[in-house]
Amino acid sequence: MSQPPILPSVDADLIAAVQAQLAALQGQLHAVSGELKVVKVERDLLRERVAAFEHKLFAARSEARHADQRDLFFNEAELLDKGEVAPGEKISVPAHNRHKRGRKPLDPALEREVIRHELPASERTCPHDGTPLVEIGVETTEQLDIVPAKVRVIRHERVKYACPCCDGGMAIAPAPIKLIPRSLLTEKALAWIITAKYQDGLPLYRQAALIGPLGGHFCRNTLAANVVRAGMAVQPVINLMRDHLLDADLILGDETELQVLKEPGRAARTKSYLWAQMSGTGPPIRLFTYAPSRSAKTALALYDGARGALLTDGYESYAAVARAYNLVHLGCWAHARRAFIEAETAVPKASRSPEHLATQFIAAIGELYAVEAKWRDAEPARQTVEERWRLRQETSVPILERIKTLLLANLHAVVPGSLLGRALHYLSGQWPKLTRYIEDGRYPIDNNPCENAIRPFVVGRRNWLFSDTVAGAQASANLYSLIETAKANRLEPYRYLCELFARLPQAKTVDDIETLLPWKIVLPD
Repeated sequence: MSQPPILPSVDADLIAAVQAQLAALQGQLHAVSGELKVVKVERDLLRERVAAFEHKLFAARSEARHADQRDLFFNEAELLDKGEVAPGEKISVPAHNRHKRGRKPLDPALEREVIRHELPASERTCPHDGTPLVEIGVETTEQLDIVPAKVRVIRHERVKYACPCCDGGMAIAPAPIKLIPRSLLTEKALAWIITAKYQDGLPLYRQAALIGPLGGHFCRNTLAANVVRAGMAVQPVINLMRDHLLDADLILGDETELQVLKEPGRAARTKSYLWAQMSGTGPPIRLFTYAPSRSAKTALALYDGARGALLTDGYESYAAVARAYNLVHLGCWAHARRAFIEAETAVPKASRSPEHLATQFIAAIGELYAVEAKWRDAEPARQTVEERWRLRQETSVPILERIKTLLLANLHAVVPGSLLGRALHYLSGQWPKLTRYIEDGRYPIDNNPCENAIRPFVVGRRNWLFSDTVAGAQASANLYSLIETAKANRLEPYRYLCELFARLPQAKTVDDIETLLPWKIVLPD
């Protein structure tokens, strides 16, 4: 019977040393694994940021995301091009059937010149029996004709009078009161230049180039000086508009960047801001104010005297305003949704699916907007504040509960620094403000109306880029306020400015100026 092999004896100290070395190696491996996870997370975050920047640079700016909606737009144009859709024919879209509208008729209020086309006398006989033809009607077609701008000079002649018997009886007809004393531009010319700049986004140097060949040889500096002086002259009207705005039960607020080159004590590249305020109740008011900063101090000064409710994005200065003046602070669902859209677009297309967390939030928020659309599409008799509140309580409240449940389940499961993590934390931080809109049927779901009001300024800024001086920035803010408020009250801005500039120099009291507000003024036919 064979004997088992005799194992060599092992030193206990050696075993302990090997075990200690193994434990150290395991610790190092664990540390390296943790560092590798951090590196992978940082890599994924950088990839996400690159994808987001690429989307911002090269992709469409619209937030429309449903393929079926995009197909509807393009297919409809193709059908019209092929003649497969006729005016009045029903077009099937996902939600309903609608009639395709034909060509819109020309405005009946436009001046019309009639050109009558008749047959020569030699062709007005019947080819069968030679009887003279008689007129039985006319067939009409209309075309829009545009007459180029005409530059003319208004010559004011003030008649002088004198006594033929002595040298003391001198008199002269008084000069007409002008909005800008000694200006070379009439009120109508000034209104045309301001409308072209602030509504159509046409810089002053281009306007000078346009009117130069017509005989109006003005340099850009002359036009700019007149625009600035007009913007300062309308300050009494702006002050009254602000009083009415602060009396509104609901105010919407936003701000955007503005660069002013010559501002004392500040570099030319320093960012300044244009603050936008809009009435949510009462007369439609759009008010813009220049300020060198975006601080809470500036916001508190702008909203001093406000009452009721304030609807804004998540910028903290607005929260300070709401606390200081005891306002009901409402959040903007469009901003919350935009964050999830950015998170979704950063995901590679191959990895996108309806189960993606960002897509789930976007779909749920879309349901909230569908409720609002249902109210807007209802019969006018049902579009009441009470009906809107009831519809939200029945339909929007359960949707909000689902969104809240999904938020709490994933808030701490996503890397906070990622786009999706930021979207989740923004939604969590704004949740009390975002859900207050269901408490009152007067409250809108988002701040889009105010963003739409500020959009003309953003578009115009791409052309003129900056303001030269603080006075120019303040004047621009005043003129933007007048133009956008006129549009909100369904007034043509040029006609409103013509009447305002003509009548404002005659206004002596607050009541006189009150009659010049866009929602009170009566324009001549």
